[in-house]
Amino acid sequence: MLTNYQTGIFFDEMMQHSGEPKGHYQWFYQLVNQFSERELINKHETAQLNFLRQGITFTVYNHTGGTERTMPFDFVPIIIPRADWKKIEEGMKQRMTALNHFLDDIYHEQRIVEAGIIPRDLIENNPNYYQRQVANLEIPLKNHIFLAGVDLIRDENGEYRVLEDNLRNPSGMSYVFQNRYVMRQVYPELFFQHSIETLEHQISELHQSVISHAPDNADSSKAPTAVLLTPGIYNSAYYDHVFLAQQMGIELVEGRDLSVKDDVVYMKTIRGLKRVDIIYRRIDDDFLDPDAFRPDSALGVAGLLRAYKKGNVSILNGIGNGVADDKAMYVYVPDMIRFYLDEEPIIPNVETYFLSDSEKLDYVLDNIEKLVIKNVGASGGYDMLIGPQSEEREREEFKRKIIEHPHQYIAQPTIKLSRAPAYQEGRFYPCHVDLRVFVMNGKEMNVLPGGLSRVALKEGSLVVNSSQGGGGKDTWILTERGDKDA
Repeated sequence: MLTNYQTGIFFDEMMQHSGEPKGHYQWFYQLVNQFSERELINKHETAQLNFLRQGITFTVYNHTGGTERTMPFDFVPIIIPRADWKKIEEGMKQRMTALNHFLDDIYHEQRIVEAGIIPRDLIENNPNYYQRQVANLEIPLKNHIFLAGVDLIRDENGEYRVLEDNLRNPSGMSYVFQNRYVMRQVYPELFFQHSIETLEHQISELHQSVISHAPDNADSSKAPTAVLLTPGIYNSAYYDHVFLAQQMGIELVEGRDLSVKDDVVYMKTIRGLKRVDIIYRRIDDDFLDPDAFRPDSALGVAGLLRAYKKGNVSILNGIGNGVADDKAMYVYVPDMIRFYLDEEPIIPNVETYFLSDSEKLDYVLDNIEKLVIKNVGASGGYDMLIGPQSEEREREEFKRKIIEHPHQYIAQPTIKLSRAPAYQEGRFYPCHVDLRVFVMNGKEMNVLPGGLSRVALKEGSLVVNSSQGGGGKDTWILTERGDKDA
């Protein structure tokens, strides 16, 4: 099936340069080789139809052909051997522990600033630093990061590197479960014959993480009431919100469904008001409470911050997390790990240049065609330039923006992102991939096995975001027995 497949200069997840599959892919390779072209097409169509029938969608803003799309899916999985996954798990737990210490520290003592590790102005000038609203606030479990989505890539040597930390409202967890469901329809035989880490208990783990954040003033004689607060159907991740709320068995609410009386949050129900103890919010900080943040917001709930500060309700993730997942702060995460944990980072960062440094700025302007430029406050692949794939007009536009606002941008070398085979339109071809790993943290920290593999289905593209035409793959972590079988 992969007779003419070329790995090129890239690290390939599945194939060796010799054209042979890697050991942990051997059994999958042999199985797929048994299928005829017609059977492969049928499997591809089965997968796409499953997504369509289940209404698994995401929203693309500013798209002229309609805003709602089904998620493109590729049936060639990313398979990760157990030993590699163990290192990722440890690296993620280490990183989240340090980032949580950092968030607690900068809203309290600011030891890391006093020690000269992180410049004070980088924190205080950050638009997502909410010192006035939440300084010195004690929160349940001292835990600011209930759910993180950390983006990993592999370089040309196959080494995993952290590309981005998402600590505010990471999306995509629902697709992990739906990808697995669809793969069971496409390859029912595989899940009986091989040892693949199950996702069966992960929604329960997520629910336990939510519930473990009961606020100080909750009625301890009752189970806490949790809700998922969504901006509504026009949000790009609305499907994610619906899925997670349904699966956890908690109410999906909008701001208009909640009210605050005497600094206590209530949900409107057909039986009257019901007290809410925990809010898993999928609304950005600025829109949470018009009394405390943007007064023109119609998405949030007036008085919510007062209830939060009095310990009457918990808000997950914590308010003000954005200061820690800023693309500029990312550079300092290895230093946070050394400062708070006295350890070396298990998973390294990608080398990053600050453009506020005049020497680095000159270098970047002279070599922009070799680099990736990112707006520190943007996400989803927006306001980003991939130098080697850009046109002269785009490079000049970014040079102008960088010179006007050098603090607003960072630059990174163009990593030779790893690739994996994808099957689309009746053929296999190599596509660049990355991996979003979800870390859940409550009384215990748990890393969802596998995470969301994202794939740049446009041949040659380096952008894997679904909003930019990327798709998804299932991610299989082999158990110990699976390693042996492979």
